[in-house]
Amino acid sequence: MRRLLPLALLSASALANEGMWMPTQLPQMADTLKTAGLKIAPADLADLTKAPMNAVISLGGCTASFVSPKGLVVTNHHCAYGSIQYNSTPDKNLIEDGFLAKRLDQELPGAPGSRIFVTESMTEVTDTMNQGLANLAGKARYKALEDKEKALVAQCEAEPGYRCNVFSYYGGAQYWLLKQLEIKDVRLVYAPAEAIGVYGGDIDNWMWPRHTGDFSFYRAYVGKDGKPAEYSSDNVPYQPKHYLSINGGGLAQDDFVMVAGYPGSTNRYRTAQEVRHAIGYYYPTLQKRLADLNTLIGNACEGVDDACIKYASYRQGLKNYAKNFQGQLEGFAKSDLVERKVRLEAALGNWVKQDQGRQAQYGQALGDLQSLILDDQAQQQADMQRRGASESQLFATARSLYKWAKERQKPDAEREPGYQDRDRARMEAGLNRLERRFHPVVDKALWLHGLDDYRQLAKDQRIGAIDQALAVDDDKARAKAVDGFYGATGLMDSATRLAWLDKAPADYEASQDPFIRLAVASFADFERIKEQGEDRAGRFLALRPVFMQALIAYKQSLGELVYPDANSSLRVTYGHVKGYTPAVGTITQDQDGARYNPKGTSQYLPFTTLKGIVNKHTGQAPFNAPKAELDAIADQDFGPYYMAAIDSVPVNFLSTVDTTGGNSGSPTLNAKGELVGLLFDGTYDSINSDWDFTPATRSIHVDTRYMLWVMDKLDGADNLLSEMRIVGLPDDL
Repeated sequence: MRRLLPLALLSASALANEGMWMPTQLPQMADTLKTAGLKIAPADLADLTKAPMNAVISLGGCTASFVSPKGLVVTNHHCAYGSIQYNSTPDKNLIEDGFLAKRLDQELPGAPGSRIFVTESMTEVTDTMNQGLANLAGKARYKALEDKEKALVAQCEAEPGYRCNVFSYYGGAQYWLLKQLEIKDVRLVYAPAEAIGVYGGDIDNWMWPRHTGDFSFYRAYVGKDGKPAEYSSDNVPYQPKHYLSINGGGLAQDDFVMVAGYPGSTNRYRTAQEVRHAIGYYYPTLQKRLADLNTLIGNACEGVDDACIKYASYRQGLKNYAKNFQGQLEGFAKSDLVERKVRLEAALGNWVKQDQGRQAQYGQALGDLQSLILDDQAQQQADMQRRGASESQLFATARSLYKWAKERQKPDAEREPGYQDRDRARMEAGLNRLERRFHPVVDKALWLHGLDDYRQLAKDQRIGAIDQALAVDDDKARAKAVDGFYGATGLMDSATRLAWLDKAPADYEASQDPFIRLAVASFADFERIKEQGEDRAGRFLALRPVFMQALIAYKQSLGELVYPDANSSLRVTYGHVKGYTPAVGTITQDQDGARYNPKGTSQYLPFTTLKGIVNKHTGQAPFNAPKAELDAIADQDFGPYYMAAIDSVPVNFLSTVDTTGGNSGSPTLNAKGELVGLLFDGTYDSINSDWDFTPATRSIHVDTRYMLWVMDKLDGADNLLSEMRIVGLPDDL
């Protein structure tokens, strides 16, 4: 592997707040961070056994943090939404009414599969992963890397209670092993009512000004021996090594902030061709698909028992992503990203050609990568349409169960990731979760819709067993066949689903359950398609690292610092509390959080206030603030959470930190490492941040002062307030 130059030799990014930095990089950025306003040692941020980083945890898709010595965890309301939904019934709708446990014995189990992951170490394993790969390509390379990853993970997880994963950085130019304590007993403690936690709903999603109380609390539990254990009434609250202090004094404009969390994925180093494909095909296709699915579910669940409750969390996700994709397209339309990529790639190519050594090292790979990208993109449309065949949760479950049975015939070390013994608990959780997230009426409607899309494929790209079993090209026959599947299956019963986990392939092959039979009949074709994808992935794993090494070396020659794309591993980003100037015409009137100037530049302000909640209130969801909240605002019952500069309690604020999906729930920390907010969204002007960072990129946070005000003045969560360490208030709480 070609080693990267020391970061200390390089300058910070041209855009000062750009970058989702690995903790190990921070000590080498000490001068930049100090100039930005950081008051604690960057070396402490690189030490995952110390505060504040040891208090920052992953929920497996969202971020959270410990905020008490008794394992109390704060995250976004939308990150806890699945557990809120799981515990809701038509008679006890926690989504609408909210929930507060005043005692430990009142806390509710999280949704099946809820987990808390505490990262304890990051170890570079690049040399181990790359050893022996020189002459391997395609599927062979993919499998070799997969086997190395499984071996490293198995060795790491030999110590009970841990979950380990190998993460790829810079397209595979580096690999790091993350070791995380896996806490399996996660309980719902507190969630404000929907009219606070989702105030503004989809209308305000990705928008500013914002007035959303997007926060909720979990608690981590372990066995009496202090080690992770499955849910039990005998378990006790986990005692974290460190937890965050909550600063109730909050922030002011231009203050330094940083966000620590687990951002999902970004595409900052994709090529111009990949950006063109995203604009021309990927986002338009997905945006339409998700919007259609949301409408379909809404129509199908209407008036059907508790079907709408069961699909509430899924629909929230669909709406969020559909709006995101629409925003991506609008952002691309206003951006010169493709042109900048073309210029960068031309400059990179010229730099490579200027030196024979660089040409020998990088030249062939750069050309081969472009050819592979075009080949891969040609396959994506077929893959997208083929998804429709598995739109039914029951068919997807049957396929996963049969795959599980087939993999269990192999030694554990030889099984595919996701189907090893370490994955059984997740399989069981998913099978249990289906109980509260499935209704046959909706599932059937989704499958029929997916099959309509699937049948647009050329016949040689379809799955023969699916065509035969479902009469795909005959509308009436297909509808009748689908009805038959749901009428004859036993997979709608949780106990039946779980029982299949211990059955052999022969049991599946003898089954009369229509979903199981179809999973068996279609297995070989799906495996063939998967192997073709693995071969392409293996070729990318050979070429993408070389492209990234060339790009990094080129940028280093210019004195520029390079951060890796987000990949769901722990990162830190920093910035400042700051408003911005949106596009002309975006702001049309004065409002809370925005100033309109008809003769000059209109501005988004960095804070919104309680006054804005009243201004938006209509009495109808999603702008139906609770009466208790409106009364407290009218009485100016602000308590110690008042901010003189805005003459109110701050609700949400903007910052320049660089974040993306997965950062939801991430603690926003001040210069001393104290909690001052929770990251929960970005502005509409920032949706393209997965691909690009610009001076207008802004993240949105819920202010701790609003969180504390709601807990204190509205919900009576005094038990939680007394449990947390709250600092910075003008008077004691």
